Amino acid sequence: MSLPSHIAARLSVPAIASPLFIISQPDLVIATCRAGMIGAFPSLNARPSGTFEQWLQRLNAELTDNDAPYAVNLIAHRTNTRLDEDLALCVQYKVPVVITSLGALEHVNQAIHSYGGIVLHDVINDTFARKAIAKGADGIIAVAAGAGGHAGTTSPFALIQEIREWFDGPLALSGAIATGGAIAAAQAMGADLAYIGSPFIATEEAVADQRYKEMITQANSQDIVYSSLFTGVHGNYLKQSIIASGLDPDNLPSADPSSMNFSTEKKVKPWRDIWGSGQGIGAIHNIVPAAKRVQQFATEYQQAVKKLANQTQTYKMA
Repeated sequence: MSLPSHIAARLSVPAIASPLFIISQPDLVIATCRAGMIGAFPSLNARPSGTFEQWLQRLNAELTDNDAPYAVNLIAHRTNTRLDEDLALCVQYKVPVVITSLGALEHVNQAIHSYGGIVLHDVINDTFARKAIAKGADGIIAVAAGAGGHAGTTSPFALIQEIREWFDGPLALSGAIATGGAIAAAQAMGADLAYIGSPFIATEEAVADQRYKEMITQANSQDIVYSSLFTGVHGNYLKQSIIASGLDPDNLPSADPSSMNFSTEKKVKPWRDIWGSGQGIGAIHNIVPAAKRVQQFATEYQQAVKKLANQTQTYKMA
């Protein structure tokens, strides 16, 4: 396994609970890490000023070496005016894993490496993966077709095999993963970790509208719409939330990528009730504590690994 041993040894299941905008906050991260899965949150979820440092203090105080490490997502887009401030706090509190998005920056990687942290960069294609590694990222999160939020269109089979042709470092896969069996499948394809978001929206600790949580449990892949309208970059969203906002999900205009804005000074979120989701939600039927979701994944993962081993043995004997 190319995942660092000091991280792999602390996991009950090889997966990351991906950083969900607004939704991922300390209670969810701590519950996930204590259950044995890497918990993550975007630094921009911590508002107003000073909140991010308070969250890091709490995480470092409440999580131990017996828990899975936590991760912070830094948005490296030019409109994120908080990037340098949040990066400095990540260094001060020695955040174990940093996930960078929307820009691979050498100075960010160097800062995290200064204390022994690792950087995973999320990408939607092989070209971006190569650029990220060239700029010093330690690993890649391959965001394939079907992932929630900002997502690519490439099949996970194609994306993983293209990256593995030249890269043997840490590799996570995102895209419609909502069962332990899918986690095992990601590893079988060559990933070290699964990167899972939408199932954690339907958890008790998630900071999400109750209607959003219930919608996750009631929808399936046919209810996902791929559009650039809401942020300027293509992503997957729940059809029912689009309809509830008075829009026709079958006739959405495109948006200019320049409309993307991560400034914390932005006052109005015109699409705040448009809810992101991946295509794997057909497997999510109830709202449960995050620990229970992780435990379910761990059980399903072990069962899938055993089943695959038995099937392989049968084929060898045939």
